[in-house]
Amino acid sequence: MNEQSAPDRSRSPEKSGPDIYDEDGVIGSAYVARVEAAIADRDVLFLKDIVSHLHESELGDLIESLQPEQRHALVQLLGDDFDFAALTEVDDAIRLNIVDDLPNDKVAEALGELDSDDAVYILEDMDEEDQRDILAKLPFTERIRLRRSLEYPEDTAGRRMQTEFVAVPPFWSVGQTIDYMREERDLPDSFAQIFVIDPTFRLLGAIDLDRILRSQREIKIEDIMHETSRPIPATMDQEEAAQLIGQYDLLSAAVVDENDRLVGVLTIDDVVDVIQEEAEEDIKRLGGVGDEELSDDVISTVRSRFPWLMVNLLTAILASLVIGIFDATIEQMVALAILMPIVASMGGNAGTQTLTVTVRALATRDIDIYNAGRVIRREAVIGIINGMMFAVLVAVLAYVWFGNWQLGLVIGMAMIVNMVAAGLSGILLPLLLDKMGIDPAIASAVFVTTVTDVVGFFAFLGLAGWWFGFF
Repeated sequence: MNEQSAPDRSRSPEKSGPDIYDEDGVIGSAYVARVEAAIADRDVLFLKDIVSHLHESELGDLIESLQPEQRHALVQLLGDDFDFAALTEVDDAIRLNIVDDLPNDKVAEALGELDSDDAVYILEDMDEEDQRDILAKLPFTERIRLRRSLEYPEDTAGRRMQTEFVAVPPFWSVGQTIDYMREERDLPDSFAQIFVIDPTFRLLGAIDLDRILRSQREIKIEDIMHETSRPIPATMDQEEAAQLIGQYDLLSAAVVDENDRLVGVLTIDDVVDVIQEEAEEDIKRLGGVGDEELSDDVISTVRSRFPWLMVNLLTAILASLVIGIFDATIEQMVALAILMPIVASMGGNAGTQTLTVTVRALATRDIDIYNAGRVIRREAVIGIINGMMFAVLVAVLAYVWFGNWQLGLVIGMAMIVNMVAAGLSGILLPLLLDKMGIDPAIASAVFVTTVTDVVGFFAFLGLAGWWFGFF
């Protein structure tokens, strides 16, 4: 390696934070190049100097920036200094690829150092056989905690919760509680609340840490505790749990089982992750790409996208059949074929706008039986107003283009009809699918597009055939 191409290793290691990122918030190419050179040279000491201090999210970004073979080499070279919490910050495919390459003994040792929620996040996508083998290698208490979380359905609060928490009986004094927190080693690294439980672990209440610190040592816990705000059932959907925590501005919330026994805690960092995941999931489903990740291979991506593309093909054929009904009309006025896409496209875009707002409102529970009627009327009025405005624009366009004011009038009327249909379908279809127990984010887009295409073509060509007497 010549002097010019060798990486500059004379500088002190990059500090955690913005220094490893460029001005666009992307991990810097120069930093990645230094890491890649260290991996290629198997320079363990230098690699640890520039990587081991990174925050888990920064290490996750670095891992995603490397090639697959470099990721495995990085984990091997760092050894015990590799922070396994970084695997919760990368795509599922990358995480599984890295974990599958490691011996189960190493994975079990690493998971034993993580918070239970992070350990579950890594374990849940692994093969059941590997799960059982790794859990068997963990200490009894940790094994029971992780198994209990894994038994809850995916995307529930029980699967997301952290099973490490601080709980004390109501008859303890503030002094006893403080001494317990100082002396007990098996406590979470950080927490904002202390929970109060009876001998059967049934949740009685909670105390914020600031209240503990401001109270006299001799005061009983039961005298200063408060009832927990909305304890979260372990089987509650994680998105609903996140909304509940956001609604009451909580830093953490108790998670209870069917007998109201305390089994875990949801913290604000978990809630932020859930909100991001659910928003990303909704966006992907609206686009018909399922759970696709950027790191997925070509075959997996094709398999994910093909079904909805097939549905789109079938709905496009339906729209084409509508056009076929009016083939004689189109033959007598070629301008109709030129202007048809305008009506359908405008309706499709308007329907997508309403659909996006409706699906998000359903996800956040902002729309319900009490305000649905008002929202439907609102979208109908919006469709009429937008339809009238764009009707004028396309009517003028058609007249200027083809010199036929009657054609402009026909396309203007069709525009109004389709914009109203777009607004109504954009809200009614998601509401109907949600009522039927079908995720509206998955299926709505295809059906709304079909409605706007069919209504648009039928309205435009039907009005043209009637107006110009082609029938």
